[in-house]
Amino acid sequence: MIRGSLIWFVLVAGLLVAIAIGWFALPARQWVEAFDAWIGALGPWGVVLFAFAYVVAVVLLAPAEFLSIAAGFLFGTSGFPIVIVAATVGAALAFLVSRYAVRTRLRRLLQDKPRYSAIDRAVAEEGWKIVVLLRLNPLVPFNLQNYFFGATELGFLPYMVATFFGIMPGAAFYVYLGTLGREAGSGGAGAARWILLGSGLALTALVLFLVIRRANARLTELGIARTIGRGGR
Repeated sequence: MIRGSLIWFVLVAGLLVAIAIGWFALPARQWVEAFDAWIGALGPWGVVLFAFAYVVAVVLLAPAEFLSIAAGFLFGTSGFPIVIVAATVGAALAFLVSRYAVRTRLRRLLQDKPRYSAIDRAVAEEGWKIVVLLRLNPLVPFNLQNYFFGATELGFLPYMVATFFGIMPGAAFYVYLGTLGREAGSGGAGAARWILLGSGLALTALVLFLVIRRANARLTELGIARTIGRGGR
């Protein structure tokens, strides 16, 4: 029950280390600042362009976490609704591609996988609830879930609503990380501001940890968590 939450924290820690290494070992700061200036010069079209890039990344199975952090860096906390809308639209397109273009082939490919079989049965019984729970589980990548759910019998509308709300906790955390990076890059935050920002990050992480823990507990009750933890073999 706790294992999934701990794995999520390990993944986040690894992501932060990778970002830190790239920030200091490469001219990443100059790249980000140049991109920030370019997006800012575009005005509202900058938001549209970023959202479009996010949607394309989701459909093409690119990691969405980096873009969520980038949204926080570029737009501050205003990046949160941008991420939610773009991620939901991308998830919808991926679902439709899976449902109407590759569903038969995908089901044939996954039919002997214990992970797929367990989740497929759970989706048939619990519907949208499984979507919410898996959106909160760090062991199944968000972009892969979109294509997976398209291969099930789940309806499009329940999938969309569950996705919209299910991705909110994780999106809030990643956007907040990006917002902290923005503050660090500007150098304009005083001690009191950093205490406030740090406390906010700690509280967000704690809430997300508890949400993930509860979601994993429910997945365990449904007999899914162990199957996910073992992988697809």
